[in-house]
This record gives sequence, C-alpha cells and structure tokens, in this order.
Amino acid sequence: NICSNIHSTCSMVKVGRGDTVISILPLHHTYECTLDCLLLLSRGVKITYAESLTKIPQNIKEYSPTVLVVVPALLETLARKIKAGIIKGCPSKYVKLFEENSLSDALARLPFIVRKVIIGKVKKTLGGRLSMFIVGAAELDTSIVDDFSALGIRTLQGYGLTECSPLLAGNSDFWFDARSTGRAIPGVTLKIDNPNEEGIGEILAKGDNIMLGYFNDKEATDKVFRDGWFCTGDLGAINEDGHLFIKGRIKNVIVTANGKNIYPEDLETRIMQHAEISEVLVTSGIEHGSVCVRAKILPNLDYLKQKLGRIPSKEDIKSAINQVIKLINTQIPSYKHVKIIEILTSALEKTTTQKIKRFGKNLA
Repeated sequence: NICSNIHSTCSMVKVGRGDTVISILPLHHTYECTLDCLLLLSRGVKITYAESLTKIPQNIKEYSPTVLVVVPALLETLARKIKAGIIKGCPSKYVKLFEENSLSDALARLPFIVRKVIIGKVKKTLGGRLSMFIVGAAELDTSIVDDFSALGIRTLQGYGLTECSPLLAGNSDFWFDARSTGRAIPGVTLKIDNPNEEGIGEILAKGDNIMLGYFNDKEATDKVFRDGWFCTGDLGAINEDGHLFIKGRIKNVIVTANGKNIYPEDLETRIMQHAEISEVLVTSGIEHGSVCVRAKILPNLDYLKQKLGRIPSKEDIKSAINQVIKLINTQIPSYKHVKIIEILTSALEKTTTQKIKRFGKNLA
C-alpha cells in the first residue's frame, strides 16, 4: 500500500537530491511517515528535523529547506507571522495597506521595487531556498495559497486518510486548483456516493494504496467497505475537471429542523480568514428549542493589542468577535448564521498534527 502511494506521488511532484526538507510532524502519523520520510528517502532528498514547534523559524534559517510538508494550522501560523513581520518592518506609508488587505492583495499594490525588496526579505527569513509547501490533514483556506504564491512559493494541497497510506488526491506540478484538494492520484479512482442537488456526497475510493482492513477487526472493516469501495466518511464533490472539493466529515454535519445541511468546516474556514480570530470550533447548539450554529472562538489577543494600541478589555474582545460574526452572517444564507458565540480564554485541545479535536473537553 505504502509503496504504491510513494510511486504515484513521485509521478506528480518532482523532488530529488538537490532538495532539503525539515520534518516537523510526528513520524508515527502516516501523512508524515509516507510523504515526509519514506518518499523522500526513495528520492535521495536530505531530511532535517525540527527541534521543537517553537524552534521551527530558527531551524528554517539554519537548514534552508526547499520543501516543507505541513498541516494547515502550521501554515496559517507562519502566514500570520510573516504578515506581522512585514507590517513591523515596512515603510510606514504601506502599513495600512497590509493591515486592511490580504498579503497577496497588499503585495500586488506595492511599487515593483518595494515589493521585490519585501519578498526578498521574507524569503531570506525562510532560508532563502523555499519553493514549495505540501499541505494536508485538514482543510486549508485558499487565501493562504494565494498569499504564499505572491511570495513565489507554491502550495500544493492534498487529501487522504491513514487507511489509504495516506494520499488519495492532490494538486501537482501538472494540474492545480487552489480551491480544491486536487485530482485523484495515479492508480486511485474516486467517486461521490449518492450526491445531493449540490453534487455533495460521501467520497468513495479504490486503489492499490488502500488497506486490506483493520487488524483483527472484521466488523469495523466491513463497515468501511461497500462493493469493493472504501468509504472515507468524508463529504465532497468532484467538478467536471476531476477536482475534488472537501466539504467535511459526515459525522460533523449539522442538520437544521427544516433538513438543511451545514458543514462546520466551511464556516470555520470563513471565520479563520479574520485576523481577530486565533482558533475556532463550529458545532451545533440549541436556541429557542431549535438546532443552530455555535462557534467557540479563541481571540487573537496579539492582533487586537496591536490594532488598539493597548491591552484589549473583555468588552473590546467581545465587540471585535461580534463584529466578525456579524459580517460573516451577512455573507451566508440565514440558516447557516452563527447564533451562539462562546469566547474562550485558553486554546482548544489538538491532535499531534495540530487539528482541533471534535470531541472531549472541546465540546463541553
């Protein structure tokens, strides 16, 4: 299974002896083990290892990687730090431009020379050779892809599961759509089971990279295989070009009283586009006896402090978060509106790949 996945991925993305990576994620995770270790060893790539999450910026400068295999949470954090660094160091007359626009939009509006200088400084902080991110394991905000593209760094998003060794689909050197998780990799067939009027249904897969079954657990194995297809438990749609668009996990979907489906991951991506937000978890709630959308939000205190010029009060924080949610609610259908807002004072629990857990204390 794993060798099949390595062979397919190598035909999509070119890496070789001239490349260097920094391994950041835990090696016991299939995503890291296959794509950031075994595949790279098979191509003669130099692998270096991050000392810790806090030392990643320092290690990037030390090892000058050409490729980084990451999860969205790490990429989003890096993007925010880069933007904050630009705001701090750029000429004062351009500060407002970066504060009010995305990084890609702000860079596009700069004079050529100024833009070139800023991009050069940013790339130097990233070791000077970084040209590509490979990202997976969770949904990625497409604005992040645009931001790094403006800096001359490609971001190739993919989709997979541990049971699939792990990659099923991905953007590549040959086809690319920043909004999607790419096309099925060579040797893999994908289909959407029982799609609704929007073309959204469960993602099913076939391929030599897919497991034989769960060890000594026939009952669990039988539940995930249907007529030879592996049932991912994820919802998605495939467009006419074969690009896969992930909508979320079946078990996470919020169903309203009138039968409308709300995908929490879509709302989380929208909310995380705002600098006032550090973390968010969207779940179902109850208001006036009916199912509604609840958002648990950790504010970005550093950003609010910088914006206000002082330490934000509880009222400042509440006002900033409410303004973000009010704006988002004007952009989406009424049945998707966030009705309950819970402002957090500590970070949400996460997995080893920095995905926010959708169980346990986080749902309390």
